[in-house]
Amino acid sequence: MRKFLLAVLCCAPLLILTGCGYKPTVHYAKKEITGSVYVDLDVNIEDPKNSVLVKDAMNELLVHKLGSKLVYNKKHADTVMFVKLNSVSLSELSYNEDGYIKLYKATTSINVRYINSLKKTSSFSVSGTYDFSIDDGGTISDTKRFEAIKNAANKALDEVLSKIAIQTFKKDEF
Repeated sequence: MRKFLLAVLCCAPLLILTGCGYKPTVHYAKKEITGSVYVDLDVNIEDPKNSVLVKDAMNELLVHKLGSKLVYNKKHADTVMFVKLNSVSLSELSYNEDGYIKLYKATTSINVRYINSLKKTSSFSVSGTYDFSIDDGGTISDTKRFEAIKNAANKALDEVLSKIAIQTFKKDEF
């Protein structure tokens, strides 16, 4: 009896999600981003190091979450993704009792545009934030700044799959 009850409890959520037609965001994003993918980076001249970081994060997203095959020649790609780091900013959130800044917020804005194998083009922007503290004395090291921007960019890119899935719904309406 216990084994039966355990089996029912384990399988019930799966049956409910399958029975109601639920499909994860990745399912819809894979319909839009098909075949081999080339990621084209528009380097932000003011912040080239972080621009490259955004491209690497996009490559990782495509490979690990969508299972895409990356190509390094645009001519061989079925889908071309254009990625641009629009802006990076740091703002103060909190001060200590001596008036030094102790908490910052890193904000990134990224523009994504893609052309898929059906020659359909979509474009959208995503943004992400990351709060971080610094040691007393209050200056941000390059390493701390880079890590904060990396985390904010990763949070921004987490939205990419959702935005792509939404694009498939918009296209299905017409």
